[in-house]
Amino acid sequence: MISTFPTNNCIDLSQIRLEIRSLQSRLVAWRRRFHQRPELGFQERLTSEFISQNLTEMGIKHQTGIAKTGIVATIEGTHPGRVLAIRADMDALPIQEANDVSYRSQHDGIMHACGHDGHTAIALGTAYYLSQHRDTFKGTVKIIFQPAEEGPGGAKPMIEEGVLKNPDVDAIIGLHLWNNLPLGTLGVRSGALMAAVECFRARINGRGGHGAMPHQTVDSIVVSAQIINALQTIVARNVNPLDSAVVTVGEFQAGHALNVIADSAKMSGTVRYFNPALEDYIGKRIEEIIAGVCQSHGATYELEYWRLYPPTINDARMAELVRSVALDVVETPAGVVPECQTMGGEDMSFFLQEVPGCYFFLGSANPEKGLAYPHHHPRFDFDETALAMGVEMFVRCVEKFLR
Repeated sequence: MISTFPTNNCIDLSQIRLEIRSLQSRLVAWRRRFHQRPELGFQERLTSEFISQNLTEMGIKHQTGIAKTGIVATIEGTHPGRVLAIRADMDALPIQEANDVSYRSQHDGIMHACGHDGHTAIALGTAYYLSQHRDTFKGTVKIIFQPAEEGPGGAKPMIEEGVLKNPDVDAIIGLHLWNNLPLGTLGVRSGALMAAVECFRARINGRGGHGAMPHQTVDSIVVSAQIINALQTIVARNVNPLDSAVVTVGEFQAGHALNVIADSAKMSGTVRYFNPALEDYIGKRIEEIIAGVCQSHGATYELEYWRLYPPTINDARMAELVRSVALDVVETPAGVVPECQTMGGEDMSFFLQEVPGCYFFLGSANPEKGLAYPHHHPRFDFDETALAMGVEMFVRCVEKFLR
């Protein structure tokens, strides 16, 4: 059964135009189809085929096969003008869904557990509405359906293949359905919204031996334990307290028997920060600490360090545009959360490095319906009322930017 708008939600439905409200059943049907057929990064073939088929039926010109499975739809207004891009990610996660719903994932071990199915449905609904109302804006809208946000990242290869060219994009916007905010609210801010994502993997090489004769060994576990503790001093004592950062060791493997000192240990983790000035610093400190601790104990190490995404930093003017639109859509000014940040990462950051833009959070949690599980949880789901609100936000941003 297709969901309808609840009568007691916190969205002022009068601010969502009737034609967009009338799209709700279609938006939900699209979202649920994407949810039932989730695909991992750069494998979104069914998703891309469905999007392309619908764009063709809408009479919207588009290009497929960008960065393998990406799509760009181009919608021109009745008069020439600037170019605004809208970005939506399409990929799912390697998670086994635990929801008992009619639209649960049909692909074993793969699930839309982060709202990308909703992002894609919102973008498709926006494309449909704009194609029917080309006289409401001057210029061009490029809608980017991007693969592989969850990894290894589809934004950068799409940019390298010219997605922001022909015509050249002047600005870009995007949204993330956000279960950390209740339905009917939006998180909008200028500056850093989401963190950089960097990763490391280390192997500590000691000398194994009998657990009762430690003097004959170099205990890789003891060395690693000191490294893990010392890594926490980077944020506590090396990073400016006004600059938020995280160094997390999330994986540790060593040893095979309780009375054997392991000759090697492995650890891996992630680094997050908002300030771009920290780009080279934290990785450098991690290696200095590992090298120093190993040297003091007679151990050696192997370190692999790589960067995934830079911080997601919003342009001040574009953030103000989105904020002004949000104030017209939500019921009260309190519904716009100005300082909404997360240490989660996003490859929307690559688009924002190329052109000014704004990425914002669209509240989608509804605890009364049991729709408040966090992102990447096997029972993640969201209130689908947010879909029409997302379309309304995008359409109003287009109309305001391309007047």
